[in-house]
Amino acid sequence: MESNALKLVRLVNVFFYIFVSFFFSCEVMAIEEPKFKILVDEGELEIRSYGEYLVAETTVEGSFDTASRKGFRRVAGYIFGENKNSTGQSEKIQMTAPVTVKPDNEGWALHFVMPINYDMSQLPVPNNNSILLKKIEAHLAAVISFSGFTTDAKIQNKTEELKIWLEKKDFKIAGPQQIARYNDPFTLPWLRRNEIIFKVTAKN
Repeated sequence: MESNALKLVRLVNVFFYIFVSFFFSCEVMAIEEPKFKILVDEGELEIRSYGEYLVAETTVEGSFDTASRKGFRRVAGYIFGENKNSTGQSEKIQMTAPVTVKPDNEGWALHFVMPINYDMSQLPVPNNNSILLKKIEAHLAAVISFSGFTTDAKIQNKTEELKIWLEKKDFKIAGPQQIARYNDPFTLPWLRRNEIIFKVTAKN
């Protein structure tokens, strides 16, 4: 039988690993995000103005969770070196945030934003032809932020909350729902940052 003292040591080690993972990711990994200006700020609800940026995107069929995992592995493979640059060599690309998923016909499109120091001509070519490099033009976006896990119920509730808020504003939805996640899997649920995002245009 395992003693109570040994059980306590094991429990402490688990919590130590969780917190070290969290602080290590925060201190060492400076994660770049797309640049934006906040035009309307009501706490977790915002209207933002984004400049243009580049993404690496892939389309995956299946449920949201299945597509998220499969799409993440595919695009992560690209930025971790499954590519060829202008000299024919493999090149690692800095990880950015968020990882964004949106409905696409019968499946889902998942993309990573590319670091700002690249233009389209400088990005290495993916080895996997199911990964597309695209430019996202400057646009306005309505955003609701929330913590916790991105369950189907949470996504639906937050999406409806954002839509209701937008009905009272001078903006209308101009694109599909996007689910954006900013944290690694080691981040504790209540410290996670997630967003539902809609491209919008002014009503007038």
